[in-house]
Amino acid sequence: MAENFEQHSDISAADLARLTQEAQAEATPSTAKIIWSEFKADKPAMAALIIIVGFILFVMIGALFINTPKMMETNIMGYFNQPFTADFWLGADSAGRSVAKQLIVGSRNSIGIAIGLTVISSTFGICWGLISGYFNGYIDWGMQRIYDFMMMLPMTMMIIVLVTIIPHYNSVTLTFIFSIFYWEGTSRLIRSRTLAESEKDYVAASKASGTSHWKIIFREIMPNISSLIIVDCTLSFAENIGVETGLSYLGFGLPSQTPSLGTMIANANDPNNITQYWWTWLPAALEIIILCLSISYVGQVLRRAADSSQRQGSVN
Repeated sequence: MAENFEQHSDISAADLARLTQEAQAEATPSTAKIIWSEFKADKPAMAALIIIVGFILFVMIGALFINTPKMMETNIMGYFNQPFTADFWLGADSAGRSVAKQLIVGSRNSIGIAIGLTVISSTFGICWGLISGYFNGYIDWGMQRIYDFMMMLPMTMMIIVLVTIIPHYNSVTLTFIFSIFYWEGTSRLIRSRTLAESEKDYVAASKASGTSHWKIIFREIMPNISSLIIVDCTLSFAENIGVETGLSYLGFGLPSQTPSLGTMIANANDPNNITQYWWTWLPAALEIIILCLSISYVGQVLRRAADSSQRQGSVN
């Protein structure tokens, strides 16, 4: 580097600064490389990532080749058919319907609702928490009173009432109903961290230099709390799978003729199904456990990668 500077001693200060920044950029690994190195170092997390991606692709693509209305028709000849047969890989339920096909379509519905709910609720909650924590004062006070009002509402009962009064609803409608109530936890978490970040020197320097509030919030504060956002979103995704499953189990989720993981686990309400016809509910229960554990592993790796990227960015 010293020889390079001697050979180009006549270059301007601006060119020298540009060359230095380019050299630092080449030496600093990209965020994608950091994430990949973290996954290579953590074999269980790599296996969890393969399980999640592979399974989601399988159910999303596989569900396209299944005729759902025909699949949900009653087949008397297939009444509680044993699993591991040519026609019923995972057996059949009390209506003679294939458990394997229901598992594929039900997984697509449950995972699709969880993804949509995570995107909508996390996006709204992150924006709400960032704005509330940054501006503080009367704006924060007013936004927190709205938050307190939402928290006082009996969330499960409100969702059940909304589902009951809506005559015809589907997975999209159910996702928006869930999103009305499931942003509060994310907003409070992001607000508390934003309150601490807004007191730091880099925020004061940006304000003094005339940077707009929105650029400070979304270009400076939000990247610095990215590790918290990543962990919250991954854990929310695992939780949201359980949200739809729990309400469908109680009979207030998707309609009865729409398969989901919750409606399949509801077969365990019958004591005979628990002991004699275990294949009607056990595959769905195992899938939820494996997915939630895998998502947790992946979230921890993404958090470490975000922390590492932030440390390297601060050093540079």
